[in-house]
Amino acid sequence: MNVFDRYAPFIKDFIYRNRWENLRAVQTAAGEAVFCTDDNVLLCASTASGKTEAAFFPILTEMFENPPTSVGALYIAPLKALINDQFERLENLCFEADIPVWHWHGDVSQSHKNKLLKNPSGILQITPESLEALLMHRHAYIPKLFCDLRYVVIDEIHSLMRAQRGGQTMCLIERLSRLSGSSPRRIGLSATIGDPEKAGEFLAMGSGRDTFIPQIKEAPVKWRISMEHFYVSPENNPTDDSLSDGAMPCLDKPTDIAPKEADPGFKYIFEHTRGKKCLIFVNSREECEAVTTTLRRYCEKNNEPDRFLIHHGNLSASYRETAEDAMKDESRCDTTVTTATLELGIDIGRLERAFQLDAPFTVSSFLQRMGRTGRRGLPPEMWFVMREDEPEMRAMLPDTVPWTLLRGIALVQLYREEHWVEPPSDAGYPFSLLYHQTMATLASCGELAPRELAKRVLSLGYFKNISTEDYKKLLLHLIDIGHIERTDEGGLIVGIKGERITGSFKFYAVFQENEEFTVRNESQELGTVVLPPPAGEKLAIAGHVWTVLDVDRKRHLVYVEPVKGQVPAYFGQCPGAVDTRVLERMKQALCEDEIYPYLMKNAVVRLKKARFTAEKASVCAEPLINLGGDMWCLFPWLGSYAFLALERFLRLICGERLGLTGLSPSRPYFIQFKMKASRTEFFKIVIDEAEKFCDPSLLVYKNEVPLFEKYDEFVPDELVRKGFAFGVLDVETMRRRILGWRGHL
Repeated sequence: MNVFDRYAPFIKDFIYRNRWENLRAVQTAAGEAVFCTDDNVLLCASTASGKTEAAFFPILTEMFENPPTSVGALYIAPLKALINDQFERLENLCFEADIPVWHWHGDVSQSHKNKLLKNPSGILQITPESLEALLMHRHAYIPKLFCDLRYVVIDEIHSLMRAQRGGQTMCLIERLSRLSGSSPRRIGLSATIGDPEKAGEFLAMGSGRDTFIPQIKEAPVKWRISMEHFYVSPENNPTDDSLSDGAMPCLDKPTDIAPKEADPGFKYIFEHTRGKKCLIFVNSREECEAVTTTLRRYCEKNNEPDRFLIHHGNLSASYRETAEDAMKDESRCDTTVTTATLELGIDIGRLERAFQLDAPFTVSSFLQRMGRTGRRGLPPEMWFVMREDEPEMRAMLPDTVPWTLLRGIALVQLYREEHWVEPPSDAGYPFSLLYHQTMATLASCGELAPRELAKRVLSLGYFKNISTEDYKKLLLHLIDIGHIERTDEGGLIVGIKGERITGSFKFYAVFQENEEFTVRNESQELGTVVLPPPAGEKLAIAGHVWTVLDVDRKRHLVYVEPVKGQVPAYFGQCPGAVDTRVLERMKQALCEDEIYPYLMKNAVVRLKKARFTAEKASVCAEPLINLGGDMWCLFPWLGSYAFLALERFLRLICGERLGLTGLSPSRPYFIQFKMKASRTEFFKIVIDEAEKFCDPSLLVYKNEVPLFEKYDEFVPDELVRKGFAFGVLDVETMRRRILGWRGHL
């Protein structure tokens, strides 16, 4: 079929106005899938390929030809900023067809929401958390709002598939469909899907439909990547002249504009962002604040205007939107330091390059960050900047390995060589989410008989592994702790203690949140912090340093005034999980001879030095290395959760037989320990125990309750242990690795 001819007239007019000469491959494929099948659709195409328009052109055509009697399409996105960005794009597209576009999240006015409630129609854009709130507090409105819902579009679906937030999203779609009596098709959009078939199964969960995954042929895109390495101390690095040479020629010759005492890695970034529009990605909010503060100090010392902006999840909406607007302004050459908040598909205009300080944790994240550049005719361009303290002369072997540099190489090579991206994670035993959906169902529906509650919750596709027996244990426990109460008629309702949980706006989110304090300077809201310092101390937020005037702990407010200086920020832990495939490719990078074309001079020198040391110590040939005497180091090359399983396996299952003491892990890279057993005895004992090991619950310490997810604290200890042992620890990958060590006997 000719997809363009099938489009509604206003869609064709839109294409003509924008002077598109032809449809992109993803738009043709999406049109054929939506128009010609009744399946769910998963669109996997590169960043900035036009996936949003590809999905909505056929949807809007159908809505134009046969207007729905309620909201016709629901657009779910992981970020409010992404919704705001897409709202403007869709509103412009739909204006001529008189198809309304609504958005619903915490920053949207109540008057806008009330208009939707009075006249449900068109497209509704919403976050998972706001959809949860809508189902809970507007329960009676759901049939009116969504009785003729035809499509649910999930943007950046990859970001939801490796956490319980994705499970919540799928539960919400199922609950919404049941309450409204609709059966919408689902359309997933992503640029970074590792296993399309598995992602398609995730998208179809509980829908009763198959998922159609069109094969989209895209023109090859050339990347511009460089990766440079710096020791934190300036005297341990080459001169500035050498930094401009390398496998990828620099587009701009740096001038000596950073202070001489500058951190060499930050100086490199400072010099190569001058006069350009860039993003600097970092891996934590603390690092985001520190880097922004440092770069702004360099501007101040050079008596030049501040050209650095900041963007992360703890900043107030006004600060984030200021950075977004500045980046969209083509007349400005600003650089924004950011976390994953600008990783997703928000349109922030033409970017010349992205910097990555150290390496992200996943190939998916690398691709998303890389994809922020390369729009509007420019090639995607990313400069990795790896920093580390120089190992001391007497440093033990593991400390001489440049783990972050190896991780960066592995992420790039896995995609270059195999187009490999992390696959979706299995649901496992999501007891924390089970608690959440149980309480949300009761809060929205009111009194339910136990059998009816179990039917509504356990029938949700994401809970396929949960048994009726385990659910009964959860309900009895919730009654015991007062989160659920029995009525005189034998029904179940939310209890008084449960109301304190469900009544908080924080309940809508299933991801872990730290207790946060809002920081204010006079009438200006700056953002939030965790563990604020006492009055008189300093804190860093919004890329500046402030003195704390007062802390109102009851109202969770911190009052500050600006000062000069530098101080670390703290927003809570920000761990990153690394896949086993990444660790395996890191080992290959350490052991092979190839010098990758994107490595700059310092990085080449550092990699060669690490390879020399690894070869002399036989790290590539042997997983277990003697560090002297009875001190050993194990290099398992396992991902985060398989590594955690191995660590516990050695302690709890093999420790006594091996005579292990002082076991010290550096997750997920190596484990150091003292051992009475010999090298041969180590492999014999560990393999012997792995061959007969069949109960992951043995990897939970005595009396341990490993709270891993947000609502685990309200789940029976027995179920928390089960969820951790069988759902978090990657025991099978660990066993395969151990059994593969037979050749070392």
